[in-house]
Amino acid sequence: MLPSYIAKAVSNPQSKRVPWYVNTAPSYAGVFLWIGFYQSIGEGTISRAGVGLCLLGIAAAAILSYALYYYAPAMLGMKTGFPLYVVGSSTFGTRGGYLMPGLLMGLLQIGWFAVSTALSATFILKALGMSAESGTLAFAAIAIAWGYIIAWVGVKGIQYVSKVALFLNFIPALMILIVFAKTGGGIAAHTVSNPEPFVAFTLLLQIVIGFFATAGAAGADFGMNSRDTRDVRLGGFVGIVVAVLFAGGLPLLSVAGAHALHPGMQGWTYDATISAVGGFLATAMFGLYAIASVPGACFCAFIAGNSFSTMLPGVPRVSSTMIGVTVSIILAITGIAGHMVTFFQIVGASFGPICGAMLADYLLSGRKWAGPRDGINIAGYGAWAVGFLIGIIPFLPLPAAVKTYAQPATLYSTIAGFIVYAILAKAGLEPRRVETATA
Repeated sequence: MLPSYIAKAVSNPQSKRVPWYVNTAPSYAGVFLWIGFYQSIGEGTISRAGVGLCLLGIAAAAILSYALYYYAPAMLGMKTGFPLYVVGSSTFGTRGGYLMPGLLMGLLQIGWFAVSTALSATFILKALGMSAESGTLAFAAIAIAWGYIIAWVGVKGIQYVSKVALFLNFIPALMILIVFAKTGGGIAAHTVSNPEPFVAFTLLLQIVIGFFATAGAAGADFGMNSRDTRDVRLGGFVGIVVAVLFAGGLPLLSVAGAHALHPGMQGWTYDATISAVGGFLATAMFGLYAIASVPGACFCAFIAGNSFSTMLPGVPRVSSTMIGVTVSIILAITGIAGHMVTFFQIVGASFGPICGAMLADYLLSGRKWAGPRDGINIAGYGAWAVGFLIGIIPFLPLPAAVKTYAQPATLYSTIAGFIVYAILAKAGLEPRRVETATA
């Protein structure tokens, strides 16, 4: 007996698929236009290397994100018409797919929702001219109200959010351009205060790839709505490579320029750069960024609910979503969700080896979906275990030099997942394929 999440899966027909510029490109661009991506992109990077090397790091990360994390899942989705949790049953098995990528995707969305809630509460308080410190009564009140309202909309009204999401993408895009125009005059005067170019380059790879890892695996869900290979390639190139260069490169340059123009500026975050712009414009931007975060937060709640209701059908969707959101709000209020680079490393360690294993499975299967594999795929789980251990090296009690050269840990974990899966698959540790109408 196949699990219900596979047995009940229905391939998305060609008649319901749309061009790359309607679905994939704007959706991925919206992911990168969310301020959570570039809020901390200047921390520990632009102070250690010149703008040219930093931009090169962002460009390299964009290309790697497209090639190693998005392409194989998107092609599997396009060729089969099935979402991630179905095509993932080849790499991790019919039973193994419950946890990876099934429930793990939902659990990580709780983390993303926590980050979004923390940022939104911070920006709302700054727009009101109040202290934005986490743990205060005002911060907690806004985080609780924001979190539960957004989660409810994500569960009950996601179809309405989808209709305004594309429009709201223009808000952060416009603000990125405005801040860049206000700070661009200082870019040429940028000086490197702590020269460590290798650290800056590898940290930028980690920030971008770690942020993108789960979205890359979700390429299967975008691919199932793509008509052909051209849609997959163009949608990914514009929505990932071009979007990363815009939403990563311009904010990084803005942080560099702001520090040159305002020598007393505190911090290297993007909100510090907005504050340096000053006046009513900065206040308005904080409020607009909170509004622009609504679609992304709603989609986090929606995806988490999808994951839990699909893999745990006995638990009501609303209940599982609200339990997860409660955890998110606690993480936001306590300040844990504010450490975004650390969170990106955890995400990358969790999903990097999944993407690596799926890429290996895709290539070994002749660039097609092999179909569900019975039970638990030892090759997939072995690849994930080894990759995850490599991905968490920066958190282990090891010498500082080891941690420095362990970056970009997400990239290394992905490569490890790819290699280990290929070795174990060649050793015959993939279980038998299940012949079904779905496959």
